[in-house]
Formats: sequence, structure tokens, C-alpha cells
Amino acid sequence: MTAVKFLQLGTETIQQLMYASTATVTMQLMKRGLRTMAINLRPVNPSATRMVGPAYTLRYIPAREDIDLPPKPTDPENAQKHAVENAPPGSVLVVSTGPELRSGTFGDILVARMQVRGLAGIVSDGAMRDVPVVSKMKLPVFSACAAAPPSMTTLHPVDVQVPIGCGGVPVYPNDIIVSDADGVVVIPRHMAAEVARDSFEQERLEKFVAMRVKQGHTIPGLYPPNDENKALYQKWVDAGEPEDG
Repeated sequence: MTAVKFLQLGTETIQQLMYASTATVTMQLMKRGLRTMAINLRPVNPSATRMVGPAYTLRYIPAREDIDLPPKPTDPENAQKHAVENAPPGSVLVVSTGPELRSGTFGDILVARMQVRGLAGIVSDGAMRDVPVVSKMKLPVFSACAAAPPSMTTLHPVDVQVPIGCGGVPVYPNDIIVSDADGVVVIPRHMAAEVARDSFEQERLEKFVAMRVKQGHTIPGLYPPNDENKALYQKWVDAGEPEDG
């Protein structure tokens, strides 16, 4: 299978998705008939959860003892090494392990390398090594659990930039990955601009609604808004979204 060329994401789309929560993005996906695009993984560092970027995919299969040996300096490049050194800045490395949880997808040195190279984050449905160190890094990393053994104990890297399944969710190269403390969501690439636009608008509307609720207003007619509250919302937007309404 031929690897898919990586496509960067526009600045406006990134900004709109960074403004929106994953909860909002899932609502926009549901409106478009997609109900199962959230990957149920947790952040390794709860203080580093926000990322937006195109998926650069890496696929593992189960390891085999005669092939997956301790690394040597003379080893040729494999898919894991290629991903670490070639996933573009701004991309999210999305990893499929099967899921195999008995060994770590990456350790602290490889994660540090990807952070220095400017990746937006890492998502793996497998385990992560060196969690005490990775949990202090600023790069968003999502995984299923922690594991001490190195990847070649049970994993063999085979492909980059091919369609994969990550945590039961189909991820195609260049799909858009969005994350926060609630988890990770996948947006099909062809929907990215409109989902970003509508997620931004929903997020801003809900900011207005939350403000009105805190002021004592009731939910009926406010969420979703009737014509009166739509007019009040537009007036609030035109006024620069003041905190006191």
C-alpha cells in the first residue's frame, strides 16, 4: 500500500478548533451522522491536553522473536524510526497497536525528539514507556496505559501514512485530530473546515448561554435559543462578547 502524502492544515481551521472543546466537536460530527469518532484514551500529562493537527499514522503488528531483536546502531530504518524523524511539524502521530498493551509504543527519548521536531502531539491506543518523565513534558501524549518493556518486546512497526484503527476508530492519513482533557476526536479531512467553523460558532453561543444561565435565566428558549435569544446573542457578539453580557 502506498503511503499518503501529508497535507498541512490552514491556520484559521486550527484556531477555530483550538477554541472549541472536543465535546462541541463531537456534537458537530453527530449532526453530520458520525457518532463514533472519539478515541477513549487519557492524557499522560493532564496539564498538556490541547492539540489540533493532521494525522500522520503509524501501524504496528505483533512482534516475532526472530525479527524483533534489541536495537543495534547498524539496524536499518523501520517504520517507527521513519515516523519519529519524518512526521511533519504540526502533525499528530496516531499509532495503532492492535491494541497490544504489554510494551510501550514510545519512551521518553523518542517523545522528546518528536517534541523538539515540532509535532502537535501523539495518540497511541497502546502503552507508553517512561511515564514519570513523559508526564512532565509539554507535548500532548494520549495512550491507553503505561508499560515498562520496549516496543520490540511485543510490537513490530510496519507502515506509515496508511489507514489504521486507533482505539476502535478509523483514522485515515490527514484526518484532523483534536484533543483536550475529555479525550481525542477524529474529524474526517473533507469535513474539517466546516466542522471547525460550526464548532467555533457553537462554542461561542454556549459561552453566551452559560453566561445567561449564571445570571439566572432558565433553559427553555435559551438552549437552544429562540428568536429573542438569537437576537440577544448577535447583539452580544457585535458588542465584543462582554463578560457581563
